[in-house]
Amino acid sequence: MSGHSKFANIKHKKEKNDAAKGKIFTIIGREIAVAVKEGGPDPANNFKLAQVIAKAKANNMPNDTIERGIKKAAGDNGNVVYKYASYEGYGPNGIAIIVDALTDNTNRTAANVRSAFTKGQGSIGTQGCVSYMFDKKGQIIIGKEDCDMEADDLMMVALDAGADDFNEEDDSYEILTDPDAFEGVCKALEEAKITPVSSEITMIPQNYVTLTDETAIKNLQKTLDLLDEDDDVQAVYHNWDE
Repeated sequence: MSGHSKFANIKHKKEKNDAAKGKIFTIIGREIAVAVKEGGPDPANNFKLAQVIAKAKANNMPNDTIERGIKKAAGDNGNVVYKYASYEGYGPNGIAIIVDALTDNTNRTAANVRSAFTKGQGSIGTQGCVSYMFDKKGQIIIGKEDCDMEADDLMMVALDAGADDFNEEDDSYEILTDPDAFEGVCKALEEAKITPVSSEITMIPQNYVTLTDETAIKNLQKTLDLLDEDDDVQAVYHNWDE
């Protein structure tokens, strides 16, 4: 059993995204561009693109917008080239933070990320300074309201496909995989007609840290908000027990 339900967090993020679709559509648009460049425009033969399309639809991105993004990336007509960048650092009270970005200007992104840490009384560190506190995992969240399958049967589908762990929470199921097994487990769930709320390769904290000081909480939230507002930032991972 997991003590940290992702289901409520995902719903909360989707509600925030509904109020700021420009941000999430920018993120997904860049992910589509990179996925097409790496594996081609056909989602049937490009698992990464299929995952991004599923993410786009879950966030109510119009089909024509998705198709335009795919065609634009496949056309290779002077498109902007995006690069992955990752940053690690500390928030107040030593909270570990990892920032993944997809950018066409690494100097701009690095300056913005550094500024977000500084304004929240945190600091950027060197590569590897906090990532050892996290495990890189495939994480699949399935809402109970969306799943007719019994928990034991769902667990066997996941484990037989190569999943490492299966957790049941009050409102959802969490499946964890090694990154290399992630695609196989996702396909097994698709064949079983199971539609996840979320499926992604993510960084899961080995331990969570609780903050009680109001100033520290306020400063950490400032950093997280600034990162969330940055179009270059794709994902932020931290070990704060919210």
